[in-house]
Amino acid sequence: MEKLLEFNNVNYFYQTKESEVRALNGVNFSVDKESFSSLVGPSGCGKTTILSLTAGLLTPSSGEILLAGKPIEQNDERIGYMFQRDHLFEWRSIWQNIILGLELKKMKKDEKKLALAEELLKKYDLYSFKNKKPRQLSGGMRQRVALIRTLVLEPALLLLDEPFSALDFQTRLKVCDDVYEIIKSEKKTALLVTHDISEALSMSDKIIILTKRPAEVKTELNLSFPQETPLSKREDPDFGNYFEMIWRNLV
Repeated sequence: MEKLLEFNNVNYFYQTKESEVRALNGVNFSVDKESFSSLVGPSGCGKTTILSLTAGLLTPSSGEILLAGKPIEQNDERIGYMFQRDHLFEWRSIWQNIILGLELKKMKKDEKKLALAEELLKKYDLYSFKNKKPRQLSGGMRQRVALIRTLVLEPALLLLDEPFSALDFQTRLKVCDDVYEIIKSEKKTALLVTHDISEALSMSDKIIILTKRPAEVKTELNLSFPQETPLSKREDPDFGNYFEMIWRNLV
């Protein structure tokens, strides 16, 4: 498989007035193109730090991070970020929210990007809501809008920072299926951070397990399920065995 994202011996230190805190200790892993990987680890171990470094929001203290063989740049446009909340603007229509990124990048007249936005809305059953306001949509629909807003910019890599944590359990299960379907259908590469082992298992091709801070990669788990959707994977006989294996590596 072709590697899209590579972390090569990445170290990161937070500076405080009193001392220097090591957050990452020689982190090494890779993410294959068009795959779905998840980062799991003890609370506060540095998962979000890894996402911020990948997005170019932070710079490694040492080591290198490569995307398609080239160094990550500050605010790298090859990367899309999906946050814990959808961050839709309530006073803007769904269409206006989806093209927000294009407006910020002075691309709102880009006919190719606008056509892609319309195509994605139609493909994922949101076109009839394009003139509605976010408050008129369910939580799951709002997350689909947030994902489409990111996809319109055509990033090579999607970073998902606990994007389902604000949803109730039933909605969360449905949205996991929706987001997974969209990412796989659009042949995107995704890296998810989550505290939910079941969520990571149901969505991932590979799970990267981190140690407590300063984070190192403890082990990687490549997954293989005959089922296609996150919800159906939860019913697989091996799901519980994988869960126990990850749990043992976290405690």
